[in-house]
Amino acid sequence: MAARNTYPLPGARAAILSLLLVLAAGAWALLLWQAAHSMGGMGLTMGLNAPLFVALWIVMMVATMFPAAAPMVLMFARVHAGKRQHGQPFVPTWVFVGAYLLVWTLFGVLAYAAAAGAERLAAQSMWLTNHAARLGGAVLVLAGLYQLSPLKHACLSKCRTPLQFIMTSWREGYGGTLRVGIEHGAYCLGCCWLLFVILFPLGMMNVAAIAVITLLIFAEKALPLGQWASSLAAAALIVYGAIVISWPHALPTTM
Repeated sequence: MAARNTYPLPGARAAILSLLLVLAAGAWALLLWQAAHSMGGMGLTMGLNAPLFVALWIVMMVATMFPAAAPMVLMFARVHAGKRQHGQPFVPTWVFVGAYLLVWTLFGVLAYAAAAGAERLAAQSMWLTNHAARLGGAVLVLAGLYQLSPLKHACLSKCRTPLQFIMTSWREGYGGTLRVGIEHGAYCLGCCWLLFVILFPLGMMNVAAIAVITLLIFAEKALPLGQWASSLAAAALIVYGAIVISWPHALPTTM
């Protein structure tokens, strides 16, 4: 009985995991639909206004991040399920997930502002227009180097150890849960932000690139070979970025 009480409500755990995966699958369906109906050559913002871009960004985050975030979400749910079972105050899991998504939403707003600003600069500078592909290659190299950085590994270690993160970051109540969710989102952002920035040179609706990023993030965070996958991705990004700098037509958006 003691073992059961330490992992209460397995049905609720299965329901939460199923909901996360269903939401991710639904988000993937929306991304595929958008990719099939989007028009090429619409620039970094894809011709979207800020609300539509951010909405699409949130869909992308649900599709790519929910599978990898599932272990952390389930660990949070496990603790609060125990509290609920013992009649103690508890916080619904959606509060934690919502705070986590808030971090990525704010990053989406920043990404849109940066993309719109880059488009305005490119419209005023022929040099930027002519060297856009090579600048994209430099971004790829930067992303690869970041994969090897101490900050990347520090953030990744937090994401790979849900129990340790919950034990060291736990806060009670709704306000505390918001703080914990934002903290986890910040570590997740610190781990993966450049993997999404590279979608600007690769194409925001490049489904193949999004799929590879999704698999990489899941491997980094949830599989035993996570550190190996991170290092392999670093090498691939650096080599590919160097190729693009030398031969800009290697970038999908210039084909």
